[in-house]
Amino acid sequence: MKQVAAKLFHVVAGRYGSLLLDHRSLIVIGTQLGLILAANVSAFLLRFDADIPPQYRTVMWHYLPVVLLTFGAGLWVFGIQRGLWRYVGLHDLGRILWASLAGSAVLYGLVHFLLGAKEYPRSVIILTGLLSALYLAGIRLAVRWFREWLRILEPTARKVLIVGAGNAGEQLARAMLSDPDYHCRPVAFVDDDPVKRRMLIHGIPVLGTTADIKAVADRVGAHEIIVAIPSAPTHVKQKILVASEGCTAPIKILPSVKRLLGDPVLLQQVRPMKLEDLLQRDQIQTDCRELHPLIEGKTVLVTGAGGSIGSELCRQIARYRPESLVLFERYENALHALLLELRTAFPQVGVLPIVADVTMPDRVAEVFRQTKPDLVFHAAAHKHVPLMELNPKEAVRNNVIGTRVVAEESLKTGVERFVLISTDKAVNPSSVMGVTKRIAEHLVRNLNGLSRTVFTVVRFGNVLGSNGSVVPLFAEQIRRGGPVTVTDPEIRRFFMTIPEAVQLVLQASVMGQGGEVFVLDMGEQIRVADLARNMIVLSGLVPGKDVQIVYTGLRPGEKLYEELFEAGEQVESTSHPKIHRAVGGALPAEDLDAWIKELPDKLSDCEDDEVLQDLKRLVPSFHPLISERVS
Repeated sequence: MKQVAAKLFHVVAGRYGSLLLDHRSLIVIGTQLGLILAANVSAFLLRFDADIPPQYRTVMWHYLPVVLLTFGAGLWVFGIQRGLWRYVGLHDLGRILWASLAGSAVLYGLVHFLLGAKEYPRSVIILTGLLSALYLAGIRLAVRWFREWLRILEPTARKVLIVGAGNAGEQLARAMLSDPDYHCRPVAFVDDDPVKRRMLIHGIPVLGTTADIKAVADRVGAHEIIVAIPSAPTHVKQKILVASEGCTAPIKILPSVKRLLGDPVLLQQVRPMKLEDLLQRDQIQTDCRELHPLIEGKTVLVTGAGGSIGSELCRQIARYRPESLVLFERYENALHALLLELRTAFPQVGVLPIVADVTMPDRVAEVFRQTKPDLVFHAAAHKHVPLMELNPKEAVRNNVIGTRVVAEESLKTGVERFVLISTDKAVNPSSVMGVTKRIAEHLVRNLNGLSRTVFTVVRFGNVLGSNGSVVPLFAEQIRRGGPVTVTDPEIRRFFMTIPEAVQLVLQASVMGQGGEVFVLDMGEQIRVADLARNMIVLSGLVPGKDVQIVYTGLRPGEKLYEELFEAGEQVESTSHPKIHRAVGGALPAEDLDAWIKELPDKLSDCEDDEVLQDLKRLVPSFHPLISERVS
């Protein structure tokens, strides 16, 4: 029966829809006047117990035009005829009530005082106002209910389980029921508030708590799970994801409360839940207003501009209107793609692409002479730990010699600020990549104070989604159906997002006074195995069933846990609550500096093992965990 009614409605709407739209105002006004007439007749019937005496029947019809005119004018004044019935809410119902009460008051004045019709029953005037409000509100609610009833019957609508029965969840459910563009219909809520359990919201039941997500989703046949708790902290999102494990429905989330308050339309912008939502800390926010005087009108050079960090640095720097942005990169494909993107997005910024290698002193000097940079962000580095274990000389060449060449050229040409991007793997390093970055930190800090150039180091952990991180690898493995390979069940890492990393770098460039190492407070380390499980669940798959997780053993140079500070470093706070300063922990300088000066000639003649022995001797905290390298 319901399906027949729905089909009949769509047929009628399709055939007569344009006609109804063309004459909508006349139809609305006519319907409202008809309801007022019905209210007035009903009032007389109620007043005389359904048996209206002839003399009062004459009074009723005689003054009916006055009633229609009075109440019709009230509806017009309150704008009742302009409201869309399908979206009727409390505000509309309130205006209908006020319009009806005002109509009753005006009708009483007209009939009893202006027209002198003392025989017109006062009770009929009051009843006409109340009944007209009831009828006008009732027809709107009936239309809204009917449309929502048809939406529920829509065969192609995706069933949605809403997590969170608060204001955002209620608004989302209401929007889905009233807006056909969603192509979704809410079928159930889950919420941890015990008061809401087994309650109905817009006719939709609250069937359990967040711990019951899988059971409820299976029970109602949900096609999607939407987290409608915009203010949920990370641990709550993690709890929701754990409870969703085993569901094949994709998990989505609403924007933050701050964004929703700024633009309620964002309620429609439900997006898939991402790994960034599950970082075990709040994402870092910096005061970017300080960056305008630092960058605006300056020439900024970024090495490694084609990499994940380098390219995001260029995007964010371009927003502050530098006079010139120099993209220093040796990989021409990445450089060309970034160049096209920046010229399209920031046509007012002069973007200069430079194909060059940081290990070539003459070429670096030529670039600095031609571009005269004010700020240098050194992001170029070899960072793949297992590859650098197999190629230690190249790690030294790029990470040590390359840093020395760019930093000394910055010193020579009087660059205002030089920022080195380092890694937590430089702390108590167990890999060739880590120890070369530790030496790079030493190089940069030692150059500070020799000229006006301010040298600063920024140290952070793994970056979600960056080139070489586990996230793209896991995503590809999941796409192929698995298995997802994790080196060890207990391996843990600090994680941050690419925008966070870049904000930290830019903030450090403002805060740095020279010679510091800035470190982000990245919260607790996350188990990589948990990260893999989360990615599988977010893909709508079941870990261990749809996609297996396989443990392959630690790779050469790989630690179970990462660290942010050396034993000899003191941790100091800064003006930013999420950024700390590492002080002290300098390397023995004399032998190391002499070795660095000899490196360009030495690397061409020595063997890998000799380089490794030098690194162990010169950096006391370097303790390789796996000494056997694949040849």
